[in-house]
This record gives sequence, structure tokens and C-alpha cells, in this order.
Amino acid sequence: MTQTTQSESRTPGWWIVAKKELADMWMGGRAMILMILFSVLLGIVSFLLATNSEMKLLPPLEMLFMTIQNTIAVGLFVGMLIGADSISGERERASLEGLLLVPTSRRQIVAGKFIAALSPWPVALLLATVHLSILAPNPAAFKLALLLGGAMGSLLVISFTGFGVLLSLWSDSNRTSLFVSLFISIMFLIPTQFPGTAQTGFMGQLVKRINPMESVNHFVEKLLVNNRTFAEMASWTAAPILFAIIVFVVLFGHSAPRLALEAKKARPSLPSWVKKLNWKRVGGTAVLLVALLFTTFAPANAQANEQLQITIDQAYREVKTGDSTEVQTVVHYDGTEMSTPMVVALNIVNIGAGEPVDPEDWAPERSQDVEPLMPGETAVQHWTINAILEGDYMIYLTVIPMPRGAGGTSQPVSSPGIHLVVSLYSPLNPGGVLPVALGLPVGLLAIFGWQKVQLQKRKEG
Repeated sequence: MTQTTQSESRTPGWWIVAKKELADMWMGGRAMILMILFSVLLGIVSFLLATNSEMKLLPPLEMLFMTIQNTIAVGLFVGMLIGADSISGERERASLEGLLLVPTSRRQIVAGKFIAALSPWPVALLLATVHLSILAPNPAAFKLALLLGGAMGSLLVISFTGFGVLLSLWSDSNRTSLFVSLFISIMFLIPTQFPGTAQTGFMGQLVKRINPMESVNHFVEKLLVNNRTFAEMASWTAAPILFAIIVFVVLFGHSAPRLALEAKKARPSLPSWVKKLNWKRVGGTAVLLVALLFTTFAPANAQANEQLQITIDQAYREVKTGDSTEVQTVVHYDGTEMSTPMVVALNIVNIGAGEPVDPEDWAPERSQDVEPLMPGETAVQHWTINAILEGDYMIYLTVIPMPRGAGGTSQPVSSPGIHLVVSLYSPLNPGGVLPVALGLPVGLLAIFGWQKVQLQKRKEG
């Protein structure tokens, strides 16, 4: 036996399979084309986000979160689709039998396929890192965004890629595995696109917690954008971690050792106790429990109106998109006894088009607390309003006293409105992101072209 043959015999089987798959994916151009398309998409998104941020349409930290969210979503879909093609594709091309003859275990063959399917994710994360470094308002925000995106994104991409490989193991045809993986990924994605009002309440929170994709989005957003602590949000990592554990146990513990030419031999069979369950009774019980959880009660009686007034320091303002306006409000109390604690809330209405406005995009503070006031006492609040979109808007603030008893309520009082007229302003190179947005795709295209030229020279030589 020669020295080369001995060296090859000592090489782990998973690495032999992974190396072949990596060469086919990257030298063949399939993975490189996907990364070029992703760099173009990321460049467009970053330019739009930077434009919105420079015009104060979008807070800088929200911009970082959206970049991470898009990167994770693309990495997840690419890994899952490549994984879904890894085994069923070999079956259709009649090349799986030769792969099964490789002197290594079936688990290592699946591991090699799995590692190769993961390979686009580090490249996608590297491309995103360049954009994050340009878009980040400070080094601390960049480090936190990169840490959260790298850790939680890797967890999701690894899980969904493994799930794609699992579907490929169980599928009789490549078309089936690709269709099912795409359908399931869309099922996970759709709840993340629901409006905020649809994600409140028991069912909304339940869907967010059991959906690994939405759990990761919520976890990253709260830590990065809303300055929440890891201890507060740690429970939101349960769904993605549990999903990863289940996928790995089923993939490498059950299905990978059963890799065969026929997909049905690798599919798991249901335990006997599951087959014996009365699913109609189980479904009826679940519906009853949900109905009980959503039982509501009648509201309490209203409390008498407090003697409150709230005034504002201006009535009309003309600005451009991206400008900031400082506003001052004064709460005055004329009651006969000390007031309860109060909350002053900011509201914005589009009076030109009648379209809804999200005040969270317009003001860093949506509300401010006011301590209890003595009769005749006042409290002053300061607000910053960022002009987001052009149009006619009415801004008003409402003071809401806390009820004096558990069974009572209170009467809110609103201030006069500020008529805000916003005209459009658009920068050409927001945040200096334009060279990066254009340069990365061009650089990847140059590498891809050089790679093709080298392959052609090898064939001619």
C-alpha cells in the first residue's frame, strides 16, 4: 500500500464526502452564484436602510436588526434547500449507490453532506459583517449585532439545514424534498410577517414562542434594539434550541444510520402508543382548553374624571424628512387631593392621506411617567419628534391617570395638536454605504470569473 493510499485511508469518511460536495458546490459555481445574488440583495437593502436612517426614518439599531434578520433568512433558506437536494438528488441521479460503497459509515456520509450544505452560511455572514460595520452607529452596537447574528443565526441555519437533509433522506424524489422544505420554511416565515396587533394575546405569544424563526427574531430585536438583558429574554431561546436538538437526534440518531437506496427504509415509524391515541378526543380537549384560556370578563366601572390639563408649546411646524423637532408639554393638576401616578403618551395621525402611523418610528420615547402631583402642581415633559415620511400630520399627547382602585378606571385628557408638515429630502450616498453595496457584488463576480477562467485553462491543458 502506498503512502498516499494510507493517508487517504486515515482521512475521516465525513471529510471525504464533504470535500467532494464542497468542490461541486463552489467550483461548479452553484454556491458562488447564490452568494453573488445575496450580495446584490444585501447591497440594495443596506442602501435603503441607510437612506431611511439618515433621514431618521429608521433608528440605527433597528437598521442593524433588519440586516441580521435578512441575512439569517437567506442563510436559512439556502442551507435548507441545499440540504433537501443532498440525498434525494443523489437517488434521482443514480449516484447514491456508489456513495454507499465508500468505506465509511452511513452516518459519516450524511454528516459530510450536512457540512457541505452549511458552507454558504459563513460566507453570507461575512458579507453581512461588512455591511454591519458600515451601518453600525458605534463599535459596541456592531459587536453586539455581530454576536447575536452569528450565534442565533448559526443555531437557526444549522437546525433548518439539518431538517432539509432529513427531508431529503425521507423523500423518494428530489422534487418532493424541495417542495416540502420550501413549504415548511414558508410556514415558519409567515407568522414573522404578521402585524404587531396580530402577535398580541395568548395565541399570538404562543405562536411567537414555539416558532424558532420568530423566537430568534424577537430575542435579537429586544436585546439589540430595546436594550433588554439576556436574563429577561433567555426563555425565548428555548424554541430554537429544542428544535435543533430534535432535528439532530432524529437525523443522526435515527435516520442517518438507515441511509439506503429506498427512502422508506430511513423513515421513522410511529410508536404503538401514538397510533392508539384517539385523536378526535385529543383535538376536542385542546379546543376546550384554548376556549377556557380566552374567557374574558366585563370591564369595571369608570372613575370620575380628574381635574387635569395638558398644554403644548407649539401649534405648527414645517420640516424636511430627517429633521428632528423638540416639543415640550406641561401637565397641570387642579384636584382637591394628591393625584395618582400618570402616563403621558404621544400619538401621531396622518391627516393628509389618512394612513396609519406607527409612533415608535417617529419618537424614541412613546410615553413618559409622571409622579403624583399635589393640587396646583405641574410637571414638564420634553419630546423629540423625528420626521419620517413626507405629508401632513397632527401630533398630540394624552395624559392618562392611574385608576385609584383595582376595580376602577380613569379619564384620559388630550393636548392641543401640533400640525406638522413634512417635505421630502433624499441623500445620494447615505452613511457611505454605496461603495460597499456596489463593490461586494462586483468583487464576487470578479472572483467567479477568475474561477471559471482557471477551470477552462485546466481543461485545455
